[in-house]
Amino acid sequence: MQIKLALPKGPLQDRTAVLLKEAGFAVGDYDQGSRSYRPQCEASPGLFVKVFHEKDIAIQVAIGNYDLGICRFDWVEELLVKYHSDAVVKVQALGYGKRNLYAVAADSSEVGSLQELKSRSESLRIVTEYPNLAESFALTQRLRKFQIFPVWGAAGAYLPENAELAIMTGASSSVLREQGLVPVATILGGGAYLVANRNSLESKDLSRILSALSAAEVVATDVEEAVKIGAGSGTRRQIEGEFGIYLALPDGHQQRHTAGFLKKAGLGIRGYSVGRPTTRPRIGLDGVAVKVVRPQDMPLQVANGSFDLAITGRDWLQDHRFRFPSSPVEEVLELGFGWVRIVAVVSQDLPVSSTKDLRRLGRDSALRLASEYVNIADKYALDNHLVPYKLIPTWGATEAFLPEDADVLIENTETGSTIAKHKLKIIDTLFESSACLIGNTEAMRRRDKREKISHVIEAMRRGVEARPVS
Repeated sequence: MQIKLALPKGPLQDRTAVLLKEAGFAVGDYDQGSRSYRPQCEASPGLFVKVFHEKDIAIQVAIGNYDLGICRFDWVEELLVKYHSDAVVKVQALGYGKRNLYAVAADSSEVGSLQELKSRSESLRIVTEYPNLAESFALTQRLRKFQIFPVWGAAGAYLPENAELAIMTGASSSVLREQGLVPVATILGGGAYLVANRNSLESKDLSRILSALSAAEVVATDVEEAVKIGAGSGTRRQIEGEFGIYLALPDGHQQRHTAGFLKKAGLGIRGYSVGRPTTRPRIGLDGVAVKVVRPQDMPLQVANGSFDLAITGRDWLQDHRFRFPSSPVEEVLELGFGWVRIVAVVSQDLPVSSTKDLRRLGRDSALRLASEYVNIADKYALDNHLVPYKLIPTWGATEAFLPEDADVLIENTETGSTIAKHKLKIIDTLFESSACLIGNTEAMRRRDKREKISHVIEAMRRGVEARPVS
């Protein structure tokens, strides 16, 4: 009997590896620096292990692709609060990875307590990675009017200009205050959990691994799962100066390339160092405010007016435009770095070498397409008549889905080496992408913004022209 276990990629990896070793299920090549999505457990040949982004694990266990999984409590609750009958069971807390889910406001805002939120007559804008938990919080607290804006991350960066409240995680309230954020409520608290598929608990003998993990358990670090009012006593910091326009810069792996480009363009920028969680660096342009957010969020946030300009990838702009063809956001300037291809990928064992071959492939069920680029994947399937098909949204580590949990990936690649390393192959290139400056079309026509936006564009154009010829 095979037991399938989903393990988290990222911050929980090292502690999870220690837990498994103590339980007698040591997994080789499973640590922070590993790129393997299928580490082996030699002590238990019947245990199939795969590594996912944390947010995907609760979903994969719920739909029955995996019998057991380890992820933090917040992603489990984000699923369960909306899908109450989902077949995912929280088996036990594992005692590490503690963090809380907070409702926070900016310390420069007028929001200082939960009671102030409840008495607010205007619509409250809530930004979050946890839209289901945010809605549950707003309804439970009987907030009069509210709007929820889902983002990929960096929710605190949107306060206070683009939202009044963020639902986000943090190690402690003091850490949030250091970032200029005031916790007004603690919504949930906990750490890493072992979760199980309900049907697997009833139909498979999981007792050996469950008892071993229980014996290796560290003392749980949960906090009470109830709303706690925290008025926030930190010093309020006022936003300095008046800004005519807002520019969004990317975090993550594009940050280093973007910082280098801005330096070459002669745009002095402070507080935009790789590895430092600064959300508001300063740029050497009068009247321009900068925020650091996820590039995936930028096209939508530029379209809805949160930012006037942003540096993101053409891939994310295209994904946005496929869903919103008339969106008021456009590419202003190609910046010449961050080049990747958007490709269709399958397992090397699948007997296809092109998209055309996929249409000919005999199937008993819908073709499963996994991707972070949900709208690009959807258009690819429709344009190529790959029916019937099913889209599987992912949050990273997409290569892990093939071949057991998806048939095709729509992925980005620079050299293709990572794809080949995981025994996958490219069967089609959809388009090429690189970093670009995007802008809100309405803002670029406004008299009060037009001149400052032009200054930013021209400065970046100089950076492009200064690019060494390869």
